Amino acid sequence: MAVGDVCKLQLENITSGGDALGRLEGKPVFVEMGAPEESALCRIAEDHNTWAKAELLEIIKPSEDRVDAVCAFYGKCGGCNLQHINYDAQISAKISILKDSFLRIGGFTAPEIEVFVSPPYAYRNRMQFHCLRQAAKSEHDLKFGLMGRRSPQIIAVSDCPIASPPIRDSLRGNGRAITLPPEKDRFTVFCKDEVFLSEGAQQRGKIKLLEKEIQADAGVFFQSNCFMLEKLILELQKTAESADQTLPMADLYCGVGTFAIFLAEMFPKIILAEENKTAVSLARENLRGISAEFFALRDTGWQKALLNSANPFGFAVADPPRAGLAPKLAQALAQNGPSVFAYVSCDPSSLARDSKTLVKGGYKLKELKLFDFYPQTAHIESLAVFVK
Repeated sequence: MAVGDVCKLQLENITSGGDALGRLEGKPVFVEMGAPEESALCRIAEDHNTWAKAELLEIIKPSEDRVDAVCAFYGKCGGCNLQHINYDAQISAKISILKDSFLRIGGFTAPEIEVFVSPPYAYRNRMQFHCLRQAAKSEHDLKFGLMGRRSPQIIAVSDCPIASPPIRDSLRGNGRAITLPPEKDRFTVFCKDEVFLSEGAQQRGKIKLLEKEIQADAGVFFQSNCFMLEKLILELQKTAESADQTLPMADLYCGVGTFAIFLAEMFPKIILAEENKTAVSLARENLRGISAEFFALRDTGWQKALLNSANPFGFAVADPPRAGLAPKLAQALAQNGPSVFAYVSCDPSSLARDSKTLVKGGYKLKELKLFDFYPQTAHIESLAVFVK
């Protein structure tokens, strides 16, 4: 096998990241835009010691799961990578990837996975765009776009089927005009219901989730699928009901305090920890009038400030970035964490790794739930509930 070689591959399944897996002389070959149980002609693009990547040239026998992509920019834009597979098959692939991560990385079998699905299109409330100031020749030209697929090129998209209707209308030119921020090459737009926030214009405003108002800022991270976020919040409330509600709770990587807003009334006090100081400021505003204490610290410092035997919690929720829990924090939770711990994850690999640490420390993984926040993409969000 060498780069440039053309070969016929029998593709097996979708792997983490969204590529289809084939094998050539026993070596795993990852094929972008491939589909499960599909026969395809491919060209080797990368050849490594233990794996290779290939470009799809021709579909010899299409998969039963293959469908026509609805987006004209699919394959060019760097956003979606599963539009060529039907939604049921996407969910099946994500379940398999999550299970495999626990076996391969965590070293144990995950419990039965409960799945929460999303509308497959028109779901995305938050999108990040890149400026195209030099490319715009007139005021009518698109002045922003999305990052290209495996390329630094910015694609001036004029439509996006996964975007919420107000954002999609703006892209099509029949909605609200989006103003480019003068000082940024990359900016975020967020909308829900009648609220439309954008860096460079009205950046901050109140949105409604489950009949509660939350102060949000387009420049601060917030979940991109509010429909699924509400489902996740309801599940967290159910989980918190089983915890010791006579003790305080902790919200780690709290962001703007979204989870705490819906859980705080169940506990006598809530402790929130978050590195981003702007997010902490918004969390303070969102939790005004609630007994709360804030720690604007890096996650490596939280285990010293919060998780010790003299400062017990009845419940904790953590929503870390893709890298997962800081190792010291994971160890501290394993040793001194509450009897019920809810881990919201956006990466199966880091979740499985951290689960291994938590289980070794005395936790049991009681529940595992998959929330499909990002249909048409390979991203996987999940909720793992640990008990002692």
